[in-house]
Amino acid sequence: MTPNHVTTATTAQTAAADSPTRNERMLSVEQLTRDITDGEIDSVILAFTDMQGRLQGKVIHGGFFADSVLRDGTEACNYLLAVDTDMNTVDGYSLTSWDTGYGDMEFLLDYQTIRRVPYLEKTAIIQVDLATTDGRPVPVSPRSLLRAQQDKAAGRGLKALAGTELEFVMYEDSYESASERDYRGLTPANRYNVDYSILGSMRVEPLLRDIRNAMYAAGMTVESAKGECNLGQHEIAFKYDDVVTTGDNHTFYKLSAKHMASQRGQSITFMAKPNQREGSSCHIHMSLRGLDGSLAFWDSEKGERTALYNHFIAGILATMREFTLFYAPNINSYKRFAKGSFAPTAVAWGLDNRTCAGRLVGEGYGARIENRLPGADANPYLAMSAMLAGGLYGIEHELELPAMMQGNAYDSDAEHVPHTMAEARDLFANSQIAREVFGEEVVKHYTHYADIELEQYNAAVTDWEVRRGFERH
Repeated sequence: MTPNHVTTATTAQTAAADSPTRNERMLSVEQLTRDITDGEIDSVILAFTDMQGRLQGKVIHGGFFADSVLRDGTEACNYLLAVDTDMNTVDGYSLTSWDTGYGDMEFLLDYQTIRRVPYLEKTAIIQVDLATTDGRPVPVSPRSLLRAQQDKAAGRGLKALAGTELEFVMYEDSYESASERDYRGLTPANRYNVDYSILGSMRVEPLLRDIRNAMYAAGMTVESAKGECNLGQHEIAFKYDDVVTTGDNHTFYKLSAKHMASQRGQSITFMAKPNQREGSSCHIHMSLRGLDGSLAFWDSEKGERTALYNHFIAGILATMREFTLFYAPNINSYKRFAKGSFAPTAVAWGLDNRTCAGRLVGEGYGARIENRLPGADANPYLAMSAMLAGGLYGIEHELELPAMMQGNAYDSDAEHVPHTMAEARDLFANSQIAREVFGEEVVKHYTHYADIELEQYNAAVTDWEVRRGFERH
């Protein structure tokens, strides 16, 4: 570790250490170090979110964290932002490669994210930003992307708030058993449609309750749990917050739900389309307020939307097709977009209209747009970056809001969302707006990510092909 690395990390972390905790259930640096000294905490997870939306990092012994990491920082290999889902190194990224030696990136600890991990003994977690070893931010890091859009909003005197509604499908099979069975013939936790069914929820309540209570203890504001349409499908809802906090909570919850299911010998999947029934969504509700908390989306005297709100909606819609790669980052994501599925196919907006990609709900401080495009597999930082960037683009260019969709958007002649990852890849790669709001480096990096996914998928022999062709072709 170079002296420059130590200085850069120490400066950033010392400044962050003075920040207040997000709420009384989260830990301050002082409380964390005291708990380590008292033997209440012996392990500290340091984690960042990768391109695929997964928390990656390392588990630090409590004593070493207090004695060394707090002072000197720590790092990880920069290949972690240049791998595929299977963690294979991939050529073609400008960020890092075999030619550049796969160097380090440093962890900049965000001390506002310190929380206990209630389902693990004596463990805490801190989420981190990433920087090069000379202290420069890593622009392609998903959390950095969202921070950049958050800063742009703040530069306009606006604060972005969001909440994510994340669905999942629960199985009685363990992850190990599911893998051994090649993910076929798994037993869902419910055997029928349990949408809003109290009985259906109660049947799986032990795990749902454990997750709710653990997330509350970890500093999140839990609202509710409800059943959904697919067999074993459920949703746990959390209160909205600023966009970065929501992204942090989302990724920690997703990790935790899987881990807590595995502790019970069960499994949870956040695939967008795990089977031929209904897919799992990640609807994102977003609104803007003044930095002082004042209304930005609603004119209270007139009882109607503000011009700024209309421009924001128009920007999200105008960029939706070109930014779909950030909303739907996997091959499987596009299987969700089907007529009559409650997943959108039309780039349109409507008042409380669930057939549209953009659903407007609420008035006053509750006025917000629900983006129904992302699936449960979405990386929340990328999806919210796309949504906020699109909305701010609409405000900056004062885009005119198109006519509201009346009736069933599935049967309309509205422009459609991309139906395949290849289509979304091309739209993103050729988007001048994406280059304007994210930068050339980001566009090239995530275009290459899509190219790798498509190349691997196109080379794979699927069950569908074998079933159709083994005897008959």
